[in-house]
Amino acid sequence: MASTDLRDKLNSLPAEPGVYMFHGGQGEVLYVGKAGCLRDRVASYFRSPRHLPDRTRRLAREVRDVQVITASSGSEALILEDALVKKHRPRYNVRLRDDKRYPYVKLTAEPFPKVEVVRRPAEDGARYFGPFTSSRAMRRTLKLAHKLFPLRTCSLDIGADKPERPCLMYDLGRCCAPCVGLASEDQYEAYVREAELLFEGRVDQVIVSLEQSMRQAAAEERFEHAALLRDHISSLERIRQRQSVALTEQVDLDAVGVAAQGERGYGVIMVVRGGRLIGREGFPLSVPEGVEKASLLSSFLDQYYARATAMPQEVLLPEEFPEAALLGDYLGRRRGSRVRVRRPVRGERASLVQMAERNAVLAAKRAAVEPSTEEEDALSELTSALGLQARPWRIEAYDVSNLHGGLATGSMVVFVGGKPRPDAYRRFRVRTTETPDDYASLAEVLRRRLNHGLAELKDPAVSRGRFSELPDLVLIDGGVGQLNAALEALREFPSVEVEPVALAKREELVYRPGNNKPLRLPAHSPALRLLQRVRDEAHRFAVDYHRSLRGRRALESLLDGVSGVGPRRKEALLRRFGSVEGLRQAKLEELLSLPELPKATAEQLYKALHSG
Repeated sequence: MASTDLRDKLNSLPAEPGVYMFHGGQGEVLYVGKAGCLRDRVASYFRSPRHLPDRTRRLAREVRDVQVITASSGSEALILEDALVKKHRPRYNVRLRDDKRYPYVKLTAEPFPKVEVVRRPAEDGARYFGPFTSSRAMRRTLKLAHKLFPLRTCSLDIGADKPERPCLMYDLGRCCAPCVGLASEDQYEAYVREAELLFEGRVDQVIVSLEQSMRQAAAEERFEHAALLRDHISSLERIRQRQSVALTEQVDLDAVGVAAQGERGYGVIMVVRGGRLIGREGFPLSVPEGVEKASLLSSFLDQYYARATAMPQEVLLPEEFPEAALLGDYLGRRRGSRVRVRRPVRGERASLVQMAERNAVLAAKRAAVEPSTEEEDALSELTSALGLQARPWRIEAYDVSNLHGGLATGSMVVFVGGKPRPDAYRRFRVRTTETPDDYASLAEVLRRRLNHGLAELKDPAVSRGRFSELPDLVLIDGGVGQLNAALEALREFPSVEVEPVALAKREELVYRPGNNKPLRLPAHSPALRLLQRVRDEAHRFAVDYHRSLRGRRALESLLDGVSGVGPRRKEALLRRFGSVEGLRQAKLEELLSLPELPKATAEQLYKALHSG
């Protein structure tokens, strides 16, 4: 039962749309909700307890105060509710978990828009697509878009100082070089429109547009270009074949499913565009105890569509909920035309909702038994702490080793999704420095790595080469000097947008470009632990390689003094034993058994190994 003061406040609430916040005895925010009529919605929590769900009764008993904010419309109330839930994280609200990790594709608001990956949309006039719950799917889409439509990714100010010649991305066919006037604004805008269709999943329309361009190119006897367009169309046809036909009519809709297992839940959106099922987006949810299905559904949809960039014609629900009309009003305003929000009871649409529900139930069961991994937590925290545009899915770390002033070597280790990928590790023998110089060695290693990568990207025969996957984040073992050396090397590759940081030993400070003050992450933070693991692995890999080279050099020096051991026999012994120590442990019988060594040579080698 509400107190007298609270009842008086409830009676004075406006009959207008807006947002309400329930506060507990310590002033904490217990719950945030929205309503088309604040007076009626808030009063419904304090009616006879017999008519209320258990969770609502528990909430009502804890409420000591209510605060309301009126809005001009239900749409404004939905946006305000989402912002307040993110700010206060009330324990009675359903919340999207780890929502900062989902990236968007951005087409900037410029005469020649560039393609970027960002963590959240802004009110800057740009066009956004997402959120993408699968970074891998987003990267595949971006890779295809760059292949089909040569849009720029650089940060040049088009119209200012013109470069003398286009960059390497033009030579690779990944940019049409508007910076030097090789593409008109109209031609570039045509590429942008087609890229937008691809980012929205409208493969059918992209194919139609490319077919028209192919026929025009053939009519103008530009046969090489027509053949290239034909190959692009074939690639898109393969994608279309994977998109199953969901409806007999060409309509854009989202089919929704939600499920909860304890405090873990999952919301699923089956995305249908032009009648084809083009994808499935899934979001983990934090669910308060005892939440009702309708409340779970309403909260998920409010938070999802506050972040989504594409509005469908229809939203198909597994269950009705009171605020559905407010959601439809909000979606309609953003789309610019009416959006139907409804629960289908039969036919193709009902089948889609059932599919979404099944996916949500399975995902919620998995989430209930699989706690969020340390890698996921580390990547999300790292993204936020370093201010990165998107989660660093592929991290490459570099270290150089100059033990005893010679044999300079470099190492590259790779972590994907927060886990090591040893098959992608690479080693380098530094060539350009005769005296120990860690900075010059590091710059050389980075240059060689990126040159290899761009060369592989340029050659279509090496689509999955050793270096063709470029990193999202480069981690350098060292401090300001090492970071500056890496930046100097990266400036030579303006087409490669890589974010470098350095992690210094001892104090474990993170150095970032353009920031004089190093970042000190909490000692036990998942982000710092991940950086340390990556850095230490790069150091270990560099030192191991350096030791193996020193061992080989010592072995070569020893073998040079043994008569009868020429280059071929030396190489065979190096492959077999690897080091002086390995060779010393060999018995005479083992040396005599080697087909490469005559008996006299084997005996002489054994004596040389064990003399003194």
